[in-house]
Amino acid sequence: RVRIGHARIMSLSAVVQPVRIVSLRATAVAALRRGSKPTRVRAATRPTVPIAMASSTLAENPLASWSFGRKPSGEAPDLPKWSSITPEHVKPAIMAAVDKVNAEIDAIETSFTESTPEKWSDLMDPLERLSEELSRPWGVVSHLKGVRDSEALRAAYDECQPAVVTASLRVGQSRPVYDALVALTKNEAAWTSLTDAQKRAVECEVRDAQLSGVALDGAQKDRYNEIAKELSELSTKFSNNVLDATKAFAHTCFDASEVDGLPDSALEQAAQTAKTKGGHENATAADGPWMFTLDAPSYMAVRSHAKNRALREKVYRAYLARASEHFAPFVDDADAKAKFSKNGAGDNAPLIERILALREEKASLLGYDTFAEVSMAKKMATLDRAESLLEDIRAKARPAAERELEEIRAFAANAGAPEATSGLAQWDVGFWSERLREAKYELKEEDLRPYFQLPAVIDGMFELAGELFGIKVEAADGEVEVWHPDVRFFRVIDVATNQPRAYFYLDPYTRPSEKRGGAWMDDVVGRSSTMAPTTGAVRLPCAHMVCNGTPPVGDKPSLMTHNEVTTLFHEFGHALQHMLTTESCGPVAGINQVDWDAVELPSQFMENWCYDKKVLRKIGKHFETNEPLPDDLYEKLVASKNFGSGTRYLRQCHFAMTDLELHARYKPGAGTDAIFATERKIAEKTMIMPSIDEDRFLCGFGHIFAGGYSAGDYSYLW
Repeated sequence: RVRIGHARIMSLSAVVQPVRIVSLRATAVAALRRGSKPTRVRAATRPTVPIAMASSTLAENPLASWSFGRKPSGEAPDLPKWSSITPEHVKPAIMAAVDKVNAEIDAIETSFTESTPEKWSDLMDPLERLSEELSRPWGVVSHLKGVRDSEALRAAYDECQPAVVTASLRVGQSRPVYDALVALTKNEAAWTSLTDAQKRAVECEVRDAQLSGVALDGAQKDRYNEIAKELSELSTKFSNNVLDATKAFAHTCFDASEVDGLPDSALEQAAQTAKTKGGHENATAADGPWMFTLDAPSYMAVRSHAKNRALREKVYRAYLARASEHFAPFVDDADAKAKFSKNGAGDNAPLIERILALREEKASLLGYDTFAEVSMAKKMATLDRAESLLEDIRAKARPAAERELEEIRAFAANAGAPEATSGLAQWDVGFWSERLREAKYELKEEDLRPYFQLPAVIDGMFELAGELFGIKVEAADGEVEVWHPDVRFFRVIDVATNQPRAYFYLDPYTRPSEKRGGAWMDDVVGRSSTMAPTTGAVRLPCAHMVCNGTPPVGDKPSLMTHNEVTTLFHEFGHALQHMLTTESCGPVAGINQVDWDAVELPSQFMENWCYDKKVLRKIGKHFETNEPLPDDLYEKLVASKNFGSGTRYLRQCHFAMTDLELHARYKPGAGTDAIFATERKIAEKTMIMPSIDEDRFLCGFGHIFAGGYSAGDYSYLW
């Protein structure tokens, strides 16, 4: 399982739990979430000043002094000072933003009570400016927590989170604001004067206020707010536990026989990990030692290529046990063992039970029968239509998946695999699937890597975007601060006007010590006329794209798998939707307020180009000779495109159907065992091979327990 791509959909009342658009690329037979590997550049050591020692003034605080893209600053755009922001800046900046939001919502309510606004500029413009005061700096902190995590930053984040949630609820539940919004929809003259975009913005704000509990009073409102705060805290804990478990695992091989079958690229990365994480300064790809982790490039290399069956089994079991009571045997540190034991601080199972119970209670307070209905209120689909689609796909995918597994078993038996006699285990299927693919299409993943060097892939991707959308992407490194030396910065130019249209960051490589797994897109600022700089008519959008791709090793550039190339194109699709919008109504510009089950359209549109011959010849250039991708490799790549597709679709149906079952019919209160029993029941229809007893995939399913995909994972197939 590979989860990629994301962007925060911001509503004026949606700061409580920033969520991200996450999109799907599945690999044959494998179940994983994209991870990370050691980077070639270490992050600079940052001061560990106690949070209480804040900057002397907010003006000197690089987080508090950011003006959200409104400040003219010459050629360079007004963007966060990423490298200057340290954990001690967080609390004073965020608490100042909270105080400002509370004061401004008080003033707005007084104004609206005295005189109901009838113009867009009197109603929505003040609300948009209000939302930016907290969502933007908190978005910066949330982003840094994902890409530059540290104990000090976690402490600052956790300390501020309750105040952020409280302020967000205060805005989202403002009755005078809600009444003014509803009044505008009923004022025929005022309503007909609005553009379609403005009408959409108002309608979304009315809906989001209702889902934020604006209609609740007294004890019900108090309870709703308590639930919102606790859910926010649980989401953070869930994510932290998954990251900590992924970081805690490492397995070192010292004998070359233990790493037989692994390609040179995997051995190079494993030796580099042994240096940076294991302290083996003399480790080499040829002689070892080699350290393997649960970061996706390392994990997938072992699953797909290691002849060492015991190694495959260990990493498979460890991956599925992350953040659960079964993870303790896979770590050596005593504190980690205690943390990842039953009901330990790192066990996500009790958190899942609590999250489901709170979501059910929240739905009841809002007048819904299930949390799935709450989720569907912001989507195109209904529960019935989503489940109908999933069952239709499942019914068609299962026979194909059964045939694929039988073909893999037969191939392993013909190859004389000892495990074929006793029956392939789950950790064998990925290995023999890859061998079958290689034999069937005469194509190895490593044959493609030399042609997919990141610099050439980026250049070709930008050239394609230019042909499709009339833009030119220029490197603008050094013009603004970045959060890590590997991060690139780019300017998007409109060819017709030769003027800037947007900006974006690209963070391409894994950094397991501080960066969470996955690949995602998010907005830094959005296009908005209301938030325009004093010298311009509109604020230009800015996005960041974060991947966990293979980093450079030695003098070699990053040599990517084709799947990593597809991931990059996918994220660029999300970013393009945000950056190329021509809508200047901020609340609905770019990625804002796109129906959740529609967000994958631009990303998957861009993925398709990764099999286009013309595009592949542009992005596929050998890193040593600069020769384009040969025709025979292209033909083999296209021929193998649908290999294992039955298994992939069936696996995605498992994720989505489990998600909907837990949020539509499961009744919390029976304990954590009941949760996993529910998943196993779904698996009877969605898995060909039974899961292992200690499978705790749900304990790492951050998309529905720590993100925005609860009762929405079906969006990948919608």
